Amino acid sequence: MSLVSFYRWDDLERERVNDLLDRRLITGERVMLAHVYLKKGCIVPKHRHVNEQITYVLEGALRFWIGEDEREEVIVHAGEVLHIPSNVPHKAEALEDTLDVDIFSPPRQDWLDKTDDYLRSSPGN
Repeated sequence: MSLVSFYRWDDLERERVNDLLDRRLITGERVMLAHVYLKKGCIVPKHRHVNEQITYVLEGALRFWIGEDEREEVIVHAGEVLHIPSNVPHKAEALEDTLDVDIFSPPRQDWLDKTDDYLRSSPGN
């Protein structure tokens, strides 16, 4: 039995979350890595989670609104990274077709058991 796991993104199942958002997941014991594919105009509604999040945009751009009042706005372009601490409210919009890598610690249980209804029934998606 190997002590490590090896993955190839193209070999992983691509889950359709809604019409504008797909993802692939790799999960360890204490961390989750995701490829998130967002079509231009995709809105990720305001939400919060206990998981610490790092978003690294590989292609495209995402606009984030941060905080309960959404007053802080950050645009993250390809090659840039956004760190979102635990329980910080945030919302996002894909400004163009976008591929990002999301890292969560601990893993997102709602993503694993598909109870992330805020994404699945998102208006405009």
